[in-house]
Amino acid sequence: MAEQRPTPADPTPHLAPAHRNGVRQRDLPPELDPGSIAVLSGATFMYSDPTGDIPVGSIGGLVHLDTRLLNRWMLTVNGAPLLVLRSGAVDHYSAEFYLANPELLDLPADALTVRRRRYLGEGLHERIELHYSATKPVRIELRLGVGSDFADLLEIKSGVRERAEAIARRHRADSGRLLFHYEADDFVAQTEVRSSPIPDHVDGDDFVWVLDLAPGGDWGVDLKVSLPPGMGVVEPVRGDFEDVFRHSAVDPAARWRSVVARFTSDSDLFEQVIEQTLTDLVALRLETTVNGQRVALPAAGLPWFLTFFGRDTLITAYQTLIGGPRLAKGALVALAGLQGREVDDFTDEEPGKILHEVRNGELTRTGQRPYSPYYGTADATQLWLILLSEYWRFTRDDELVRSLRPNALAALEWIDQYGDRDGDGYVEYQTRSPEGLGNQCWRDSWDGIRFADGRLPVLPIATSEIQGYTYDAKLRLAELADGPLDDPDLARRLRADAERLRAAFNRDFWVEERGGYYAVGIDGDKNRIDSITSNMGHLLWSGIVPEERAGQVVRQLMGDSMFSGWGIRTLSMDEVAYNPIGYHLGTVWPHDNSIAALGMARYGYREEANRVSLALLEAAKAFSFRLPEAIAGYQQGRSTWPVQYPTACSPQAWAAGAPLNFLRSMLGLEAVGGKLVVKPQIPKEIGRVMIYGVRAFDRRWDIEAVDSTGYVRLAEP
Repeated sequence: MAEQRPTPADPTPHLAPAHRNGVRQRDLPPELDPGSIAVLSGATFMYSDPTGDIPVGSIGGLVHLDTRLLNRWMLTVNGAPLLVLRSGAVDHYSAEFYLANPELLDLPADALTVRRRRYLGEGLHERIELHYSATKPVRIELRLGVGSDFADLLEIKSGVRERAEAIARRHRADSGRLLFHYEADDFVAQTEVRSSPIPDHVDGDDFVWVLDLAPGGDWGVDLKVSLPPGMGVVEPVRGDFEDVFRHSAVDPAARWRSVVARFTSDSDLFEQVIEQTLTDLVALRLETTVNGQRVALPAAGLPWFLTFFGRDTLITAYQTLIGGPRLAKGALVALAGLQGREVDDFTDEEPGKILHEVRNGELTRTGQRPYSPYYGTADATQLWLILLSEYWRFTRDDELVRSLRPNALAALEWIDQYGDRDGDGYVEYQTRSPEGLGNQCWRDSWDGIRFADGRLPVLPIATSEIQGYTYDAKLRLAELADGPLDDPDLARRLRADAERLRAAFNRDFWVEERGGYYAVGIDGDKNRIDSITSNMGHLLWSGIVPEERAGQVVRQLMGDSMFSGWGIRTLSMDEVAYNPIGYHLGTVWPHDNSIAALGMARYGYREEANRVSLALLEAAKAFSFRLPEAIAGYQQGRSTWPVQYPTACSPQAWAAGAPLNFLRSMLGLEAVGGKLVVKPQIPKEIGRVMIYGVRAFDRRWDIEAVDSTGYVRLAEP
């Protein structure tokens, strides 16, 4: 998901040292304190420190539709910040903070207990409650400092443009309102904060209450920040504070969970990881309306990628099919609705192409950035076809497939005409936009593709896994052409195309040296980019690897230079560019490993697939059962625990979904010919597995497996 931009002034076709969202990945403004707390609902999140505060200059804030509505939210007593007793998230949309005062003049330490509770519903709601426990009456000043910089989310990590002179303030102490208003060209944003009871006065941008507290006295205030509607906003939780924190509020997320399959196992670890997976996937869902139909699809990750993506959304939706088809259907419909229609150099749009990313902030709305949407990805179009096929295999939803026929054919035309830039049979990428991504594969950091000796390749680049996706997409579309699309001529042509691609790929990408492996790509000079990478796991998943080479590929992936003990590294330790905390240069990505596990299982390497799955499940224990976006590539045994990649998104959708792929590889679960088929090889560490209520073919099914025995039964009504 990293954004990478070539330097416009550089006339060479080499990958320039571009940045992630405009900055190098570690050049970030001050992080919040360890233990920072986020609440999340659709396209909205609030990220605060453990006291519940948002300090100016941090990456914290209330962000809605890619615009930061609050960059300051600071609670003080007599001018002093409060101390944390305990704080944390209650649900994905709510959090609670217990605080106390430090020793102050006329106020002994811990005389005040302060409870802050907040949740995201139809707005941000916060309740602050005080209890005074000293023996003498006291007068205190309680102050809530508020601020809004209306920063675009893309700016928050790189340095926010000063907008102070353009921000109008229309505060009214007598009505308990602070109002910040900002306009730039056609972009308009507003933050309104209301207080009940109203404050004693407003001092600049601060609410101020002067409180006379008797021993044992209590006091409280409710605050609300309104949120405008927009794409990605989900149906909010409804209820008051007591309803929310007694879990009796009307919660659409709970309705989502009620129709998702239920998972149990003999392994407590496995159950806890799956529970966290389901919680995060429900939290990360976005909603939109396409042709009058309300659909949901997964966002990519918190905090930087809480929006529609192509590749990330599609892979996550594929992972979730084992739990139910709703997110997959939503992803297919929503992304089809935004499919490319014309050639646009600034956004890298081309007819039939599936988008990379959508943004809603000022930089996009005013045309400074190309995310309206941005189409700089060379694999999302194939992944959309793969998901369409897999969705159909699990549902036999002929009607949806037929309705998306024009989109499927447009996607195929993009692959053959625009994707294959030079007619050599391979899909390549090269941005045309001065703000575009240099690497448009899943390894999309500026240096994510390297030769074994560390050199950067020249553009355009055809990466290996994209050819695998293309091969798989054509075979799957051929299956749909034989089925609901009823086009046997198209099916025959696609199978012939796929076979030609498979033969050429295995000739051009295979490297005999170093034990045999597939190069990560071919560059613009038609040189093999000869580094050993985890992309080979994707090739197994796609089926483009001949049976006689599968063993060599698996041995490469599971060798000491690639397998860290916590998972498969993105780049071999033997390569010059290897870095255990390089974004795509040696880290371990859970989603990448989950694809490799499915690929190994496909070719019969079940023990190796289980070894990968168990390694990542064990790693999840170190992160409160939530797998982060990426883990450092340090060797297990040399580190006491797995180390999270700096600035990794958490939760992140395809990392959250990875355990579902691990389970699927253990079960050998496939939807074949209108039936669910399992060929299990469940590791002893997991024991018996039960899945209740798997939705497939418009019915519900229960799956049970232990060791190499498994059953699929109709669920009881």
